[in-house]
Amino acid sequence: MKTALVIFPGTNRERDVAIALAQASGRQPRLVWHRETELGDVDLAVLPGGFSHGDYLRCGAMAAQSPIMPALRAFAARGGLILGICNGFQILTEAGLLPGALLRNAGLRFISRDCHLRVERAGTAFTRLYAQGQVFRAPMAHGDGNYFASAETVARLEGEGRVAFRYVSASGELTPGANMNGSLNAIAGVYSENLRVLGLMPHPEDLVDPLMGGTDGRPLFDGLMHALAA
Repeated sequence: MKTALVIFPGTNRERDVAIALAQASGRQPRLVWHRETELGDVDLAVLPGGFSHGDYLRCGAMAAQSPIMPALRAFAARGGLILGICNGFQILTEAGLLPGALLRNAGLRFISRDCHLRVERAGTAFTRLYAQGQVFRAPMAHGDGNYFASAETVARLEGEGRVAFRYVSASGELTPGANMNGSLNAIAGVYSENLRVLGLMPHPEDLVDPLMGGTDGRPLFDGLMHALAA
């Protein structure tokens, strides 16, 4: 699996994602600076978390205008796999590669703690090693993770099975306390129409090794390797 990590000024989670990708694929990802115009010969592009351009204007809005974005759009149009985590999710929505927007957290405070996610659609390239309805733990660290979209868009996402993950309790229940940032329908991640682009706010890359405190996030990256090898 040949992978690219797209780096913007202010990205700070690329090393974590690089560890997860190298662990899954046995190969180091290619680091692509945002001013480059080609991704290279890759199977998967990842936009890691951080604070691109200091989160000025809107989170991800400036990064969405970077020179690398036409190459990412072309890659997506060819059916390439793209994963956006946290700030990467924000960039993908600002770039129009995923629907909706990420607003300020409902409590207007930065949240840095573990959450639990429920797999809403198994069997995609990203979730093939998770079971439908499986609950796993993932760290979250964001100030603007409150997923919002129009009622029509949310209905379409729900109807087409494009909600990837929801915030739930450790036992898998939808509760107000589990949805810490106030996202509509407790949505933590969404897919593109062809299910080849995924954005999610929490950080599965931070739980891929026992030394990190758990391996709940590892199936996402191992599953991508399996999907590309199939």
